Amino acid sequence: MEAPDDKRDPRTYAIIEAAMEVHGIMGCAYLDRVHQEALEIEFKMRDLPHVREKPFEIYYKEQQLSRVYRPDFICFKFVVVDVKALARLGPIEEAQMINYLKTTACEIGLVLNFGTPSLQYRRFVLSKERHS
Repeated sequence: MEAPDDKRDPRTYAIIEAAMEVHGIMGCAYLDRVHQEALEIEFKMRDLPHVREKPFEIYYKEQQLSRVYRPDFICFKFVVVDVKALARLGPIEEAQMINYLKTTACEIGLVLNFGTPSLQYRRFVLSKERHS
């Protein structure tokens, strides 16, 4: 994928830069949880604001379910970051991110895939019109 335009979206760019640093050092041979832990260290080193695995309630017909969503990270209070280590990203990962965005009310999502020789990422934007 193309590099993001840091003038348009410097926060997304900062997250991707941190992920590229982790991928450059760790490579693609580890499980997603290992990359997630390394990415949190990188976020801290860069003073990148984030919360790891913040729980979000899920509702069905206005009733709260016992399960919660726990995205890998919420960065800058509005970017959901999902860490993967897969051979390729597919529709399941896309659907999961869309559900994260709906559940968290965040508008921007990043799926970071550390499972390939080069870091893969997909950026999602959920408009407020589609969310309501």
